[in-house]
Amino acid sequence: MGLKLSPTSPAGKWMGFVTAVWVQAIAGNNYTFSNYSDALKSLMALTQLQLNNLSVAKDVGKAFGLLAGLASDLVSPSVLLLIGAIEGFIGYGVQWLVVSQKIQPLPYWQMCIFLCMGGNSTTWMNTAILVTCIRNFRKHRGPVSGILKGYLGLSTAIFTDLCTALFNKDPARFLFMLSVVPVFICLLAIIFLREIPPSQTTAEEKSESRYFVILNVLAVIIAVYLLVFDISGQHGRLVSIIFSIVLLVLLATPITLPVYLAVQNYTRSTSTGVKTLDVEAIARAEVTEPLLVTEAPLVLTETEVEMIQPVIGEEHTVFEAMKTVDFWLLFISFLCGVGTGLAVQNNMAQMGLALGYADVSIFISLTSIWGFFGRVGSGSISEYFIKKAGTPRPLWNAASQILMAVGYVLMAIAMPGSLYIGSIVVGICYGVRLAITVPTASELFGLKYYGLIYNILILNLPLGSFLFSGLLAGFLYDAEATATAGGGNTCVGAHCYRNVFIVMTATCVVGFALDVWLAFRTKALYSKIYTNRKSRKSVMVSNNR
Repeated sequence: MGLKLSPTSPAGKWMGFVTAVWVQAIAGNNYTFSNYSDALKSLMALTQLQLNNLSVAKDVGKAFGLLAGLASDLVSPSVLLLIGAIEGFIGYGVQWLVVSQKIQPLPYWQMCIFLCMGGNSTTWMNTAILVTCIRNFRKHRGPVSGILKGYLGLSTAIFTDLCTALFNKDPARFLFMLSVVPVFICLLAIIFLREIPPSQTTAEEKSESRYFVILNVLAVIIAVYLLVFDISGQHGRLVSIIFSIVLLVLLATPITLPVYLAVQNYTRSTSTGVKTLDVEAIARAEVTEPLLVTEAPLVLTETEVEMIQPVIGEEHTVFEAMKTVDFWLLFISFLCGVGTGLAVQNNMAQMGLALGYADVSIFISLTSIWGFFGRVGSGSISEYFIKKAGTPRPLWNAASQILMAVGYVLMAIAMPGSLYIGSIVVGICYGVRLAITVPTASELFGLKYYGLIYNILILNLPLGSFLFSGLLAGFLYDAEATATAGGGNTCVGAHCYRNVFIVMTATCVVGFALDVWLAFRTKALYSKIYTNRKSRKSVMVSNNR
C-alpha cells in the first residue's frame, strides 16, 4: 500500500483545500489595478474619469459572475477553474501586450472588454473554490471563508511584493505574472478539488478545527512576513531574491498538512489493516441517526413545507431569497462597504500622488495585508462567538462599517500619515465585510443554490465600483484637476479627494444602520444555530461514551 492522496481520501480532501488556498492567493489580481493604472493612463492619454471607467470595466466583469453561479450547479469545479484560467490568460495577456508596447494601445472600448474578461475570470475561480469548500466543511463556514478570503486579499501584496523584489515594479512584467501564474495554479487545483461529504463525528470536527487553526497561523506568518518586507524600506538585489524564495516556500508550507494526514493514514492502515476502517464505519453509523435527530429543529414541518416562502435559515431558491427583506438588507449594506472600499483601492495610486507620494506601492500592499487580517480574524472570531453565545454574524459587519467611516474621516482631514492609517483601516474593514458576508448568506438562505446567490451579492463589486469609483471619485477628482498636455489631467493636494471621502463616510453610516437592523432580524436564527450545535455536540459525546 502507498500513500493515499486521492481527491476522495481524507488527505485528498485537505489537499483540495490547500490547492483552493493557492488559487485564492493568486485570484486577487482584480485588486491590483493601481499597480499598472498609471502606465495605462500615460500610454492611452486618459483623463482620470476615463481611467476610472477602465477600472469599472474590470469590476463589471464580476457582474457576469452570474454565469459562474448558474454553472456551479451544472458542471464540476474543475470546469469552472479551467474557464477562469483561460479567460484570465486572455484578459491580462492582452493588457500585458499593450503595457509592454509589443502592440499599439487598442481602442478604448476594446481595452474595456479585455479588462472585463480579466475581472470575470476570478468569479469562476472564486465560485468553484468557495462553493466547494463551504460544502465540504459546512460546520466550519467562518474559518473556511476567513482563510480563503484572507488569501484572496493577500494575493495583491504577494503579486506586488514579488514584482517589486524581482522586476523593480515593472508594470509590464507585473501583468505578465497576472496572466500566466493563475493558469498553472488552477491546473493543479483541478486535480484535487472535489465536493466531498462533510465531517460526521465529533472527533472529525475537532480535528478539522485544529487543522484550521494551524492554517490560520501559517497565513498570519505569511502576512507578517510581507508586512515586514513592505515597511523595511528599499532592498538590494540579493535580499529581494532571498525574500522571494522564502515567500514561495511559506506559500507551499500548507501542503505539509495533507502529506501528514496521508502518512498518518498509511501508518494506521499498515498497523491495524481493515479493522480500522470497520471501526470508523461503525462509529459513523452510530452517530448518523442522532445527528439527524438533533438537526430536526432546522427542518421544515409538514405545515411549513406547504408554505410558498421558506423561513430564514432554510434552503431558498434565488427568487425566494430575493423576496425577503433580509436579502436586500445584506445586499445594500454590502454595497455600502465594498463599493467605497473599491473606490479607495482603484484610486490609491492617484490618492498617493495627490498627497505627494512618489511611490504608492506601500499603500496598496498595506491595504492588501491588513485586509487579510480583517478576513481571517473576522471569520474565526465570528464563528467562535456563534458557538459560544449565538452572536449574529451581521454585527461584525456593522462594527467594520462604522470603523471604515472613521478611516474615511481621517483620509479627508489629510493629516500627515493619514493615508497610511486610512489604507490600513479600509483594508481591515473591507476584509471583514467580504469574509462575514460569505457565510452569512449561506446561513440565511442555505447551500443548495449558494453559488448563484453568492454571485448575485458579488454584483455589488461592479455596481459599487461604477457608483463610487467611476462616477463619484472620477467626477469629483476631474472637477478639482487641471488639464495636462496630451489630453489627460492631474491634481495635487488634499482637496483632490476630500469630497469623495465625505460622501463615502455618510454611505458607511447608512451601511452601519442596515447591518444593525439585519442583526436584530437574524438574532433568532443564530440563537437556533447555537442551540442546535450545542445539543448536537451533547448527543455525540453521549454516544461516544
